[in-house]
Amino acid sequence: MSEQVWIAGGDVICGTGLNLAACLDAFEKMQPGMGAMQHLRSAHANTFPVAEVKAGNDELAAMAGMPAHWSRTALLSMIAAQAAWNSTGLGAVSNYRVGLVSANTVGGMDKTEHFMETYLQDTATGRLREVVHHECGSITELVADALGVRHHVSTISTACSSGANALMYGARMIRAGMLDAVIAGGTDALTRFTLNGFNTLMILDQQKCRPFDDTRTGLNLGEGAGYVVLVSDRLAEQTTAWCRLSGFANANDAYHQTASSPEGTGNFIAMQGALNMAGVQPADIGYINLHGTGTQNNDSSEGLAIVRLFNGHYPPVSSTKSFTGHTLGASGGIEAVFSAYALRHGIIYPNAQFTTPMKELPFAPVTTFSRGNALRHVMSNSFGFGGNCSSLVFSE
Repeated sequence: MSEQVWIAGGDVICGTGLNLAACLDAFEKMQPGMGAMQHLRSAHANTFPVAEVKAGNDELAAMAGMPAHWSRTALLSMIAAQAAWNSTGLGAVSNYRVGLVSANTVGGMDKTEHFMETYLQDTATGRLREVVHHECGSITELVADALGVRHHVSTISTACSSGANALMYGARMIRAGMLDAVIAGGTDALTRFTLNGFNTLMILDQQKCRPFDDTRTGLNLGEGAGYVVLVSDRLAEQTTAWCRLSGFANANDAYHQTASSPEGTGNFIAMQGALNMAGVQPADIGYINLHGTGTQNNDSSEGLAIVRLFNGHYPPVSSTKSFTGHTLGASGGIEAVFSAYALRHGIIYPNAQFTTPMKELPFAPVTTFSRGNALRHVMSNSFGFGGNCSSLVFSE
């Protein structure tokens, strides 16, 4: 049984960059990924900015080395998961007991939407290969087969905490001695269903989102994928590990289907639980990657939970969603990569578009990119619909 779970590597693809290095460059240059829709066809194309991956499906298929008829969700997953594994230098997947635990919320819905356009005009038309991989688990299975993962395959779908929960599940399997390594994270592509749904909730901003800003009016949707490679103690000795996944916790306050409790009960319990598992105090946390969507409810509830837990000793905080947009099922995975890499290299990310502190909070997010910070522990928060709240703690 492995006593520790290590992050041996990771990578991302999102609206800010096609890989982790490109994202870091965008953070440093203060270049958020939001803009007008280029690939998603929507009646709201000129209304809501989104953080799309800057590549069409044919280009993504070439990057992934997979067929262009794969859904965008699967292509994004394949690119990031393969890059994450390659970053570890561990060699062939077949040499180890490897699992893939991948989160998503839309499955192959992007292809289903295309199919339905044709099908509704003529029920005798439309290509069934566009709908056969509609459900969420099918995306994970496609990628696992392509990667050669044979020992365990699971899909997590718990709304916006999905990616973080994938890391938790993978870590538990390593600790139980069931696997040597787990590629864990999440993926999601933009779809009209998602855009229209969030528009119905009236929480989309028509400008670039401003997490934790008093003038915030909503979120920007994004897309992408992000995975870390979790490994046991034994495998950690064979690679240059970034850090440990030292603590994690999931809580559910069950307050509302699409909102957190006003006082952030679930948020507080998740953060406290992650700290307890890691064996650290709030004052030990050097940086928090906020859930920070930019909606009135989410930012207020998360902020009040931080006030309660950190009690006047607030570490630097920021929301990388101010660059990537809210990537839903992918967000916990993408932000886990950012957080683990930040710990390894002493990085604190900026909160873009921030100008006005929230009246109810005694702290504000950082607005400049910095390196060389002495970080020993970093927290990453992912809070989803239905009150499903998850926090991760990464330690040196």
